[in-house]
Amino acid sequence: MDLQDYRRQIDEIDDQLVQLFAQRMAVASGIAQYKQEQGLPVLDAGRERAKLNDVCAKVPPQMRNYTSVLYSSLFELSRSYQSQLMPQYTDLCRKIQASIENTPKLFPQDASVAVCGVEGAYAQIAAEKMVKMPSILYFKDFGGVFSAIENGLCQYGVVPIENSTAGSVKKVYDLMVGHHFSIVRSVRLKIDHNLLAKPGTRLEDIREIFSHEQAISQCAGFLSTLDKDVKVTAVSNTALAAEMVAQSGRTDVAALSSRSCIDLYGLKALKRSVQDQGNNYTRFICISKNLEIYPGSNHTSIMLTTAHKPGALYKILAQFYALGINVTKLESRPIPDRDFEFMFYFDLETSIYSDEFIQMICELSANTEDFAYLGSYSEVV
Repeated sequence: MDLQDYRRQIDEIDDQLVQLFAQRMAVASGIAQYKQEQGLPVLDAGRERAKLNDVCAKVPPQMRNYTSVLYSSLFELSRSYQSQLMPQYTDLCRKIQASIENTPKLFPQDASVAVCGVEGAYAQIAAEKMVKMPSILYFKDFGGVFSAIENGLCQYGVVPIENSTAGSVKKVYDLMVGHHFSIVRSVRLKIDHNLLAKPGTRLEDIREIFSHEQAISQCAGFLSTLDKDVKVTAVSNTALAAEMVAQSGRTDVAALSSRSCIDLYGLKALKRSVQDQGNNYTRFICISKNLEIYPGSNHTSIMLTTAHKPGALYKILAQFYALGINVTKLESRPIPDRDFEFMFYFDLETSIYSDEFIQMICELSANTEDFAYLGSYSEVV
């Protein structure tokens, strides 16, 4: 036989598989109706485990892993279809639907916003993009921002979550795990780092540079070109670094900061745009103590943990695939006090008004070990 003969055989087998798959899903719909009438859950883990062992025992040993993957996918699709036919709304689903209905149609034009740093911080610039007339409160670290919201000192907080060059801001992820806050908006901000010093200072005079650790990482290439004796010191914020230089009695120090800090602190730019990548962007999120879901929200962020066994994460991804939900980010974070176990952070693209969105929330909140819904929001351009 030649290749075309083999392909014809494959086509004939696929025709049978498609028909059998349709029959299988039709039976699954009958099972869904029965479970709904009897008040039974969609997932029957014992039945799935027994079925998987049974089908794997019917194939040669070298085919068992492939068979396991195939039938695990079939189980996921069957469960997803049954969930669609017999929606079992969790308390979280009801809370989300209530928020969609009760959140004002327009994002607040003026609000109190907490940010990390001092005047001129990138977070301040991001806050002004998200809130038209913000009343900004400054805190020395991210923990202060979260505490300010928790204690009712302000309505929102704006914090960086990831940078296109340096990656995720891990401290913010850890704080999101510890606080039950919601993301209500986000913005991508072009980051332009400049080497700032007092007027009269020359580049060759510099012996110490201050900046935030993320900015230092984003400007690693430029810093490597300087004299090896130049000390690089991490501080809590890029704008604070500029303020420190302005208030210092030294003339041999500089800061990696935004251009807005030049006039704000009476400094000059020794070098402009010293970041390694020209397309250097930081994504900032606006967080709230209350669940607020505004019209047009098409981004959703969640955190969850899975069973510590092979294929657990694959099954979660299969659910997204079955529902046609796009995963734009997946990141793992260690779980405190649990050795070698991880929580997974997902950013997803899906409309809050779609049936798939509510189905996803219901399935994940009911079928994962730990599940945290971080919010649905739109991104400001």
